[in-house]
Amino acid sequence: MSELIPWGTREETRPSLFRTKFFREFDDLMSRFFGEEQFFTERWPGFHPAIDISETDDEIVVKGEIPGIDPKDMDISLTGRVLSIKGEKKEEKEEKQEGTYRKERRFGSFSRSFTVPSEIREDKIEAKFDNGVLTIRLPKKETAKKTSIKIEI
Repeated sequence: MSELIPWGTREETRPSLFRTKFFREFDDLMSRFFGEEQFFTERWPGFHPAIDISETDDEIVVKGEIPGIDPKDMDISLTGRVLSIKGEKKEEKEEKQEGTYRKERRFGSFSRSFTVPSEIREDKIEAKFDNGVLTIRLPKKETAKKTSIKIEI
């Protein structure tokens, strides 16, 4: 059916891709009109930071790009095998110039949860936040580490 639609390809008719394209074009229009960057993606409440998860034999490493958030506005918890990262971004900007006054508030919150594939040593968990990058190191329990034995035939 979507092949019969003359004004777009199948990819453009899917809602998520359409929304992304719409937001990008709207951001471009607003930045040309107001001289600002990313009207939708920066001002719309709620955002989803990019999170990378990697695993070695000894630990699970979670890295997230979370710029513009103060570490005290983040909540990181491990409940059972579910790691939750929550945060809230608050920003207030005020400009006073001759004949104009402008005050903006930007805010948004996020919540991401992941199931950890191994049991973790809770007493050895480390989290650091440096230049907008959150790094969480979750060391595995000895019983969770993979062991390899050779089986003879």
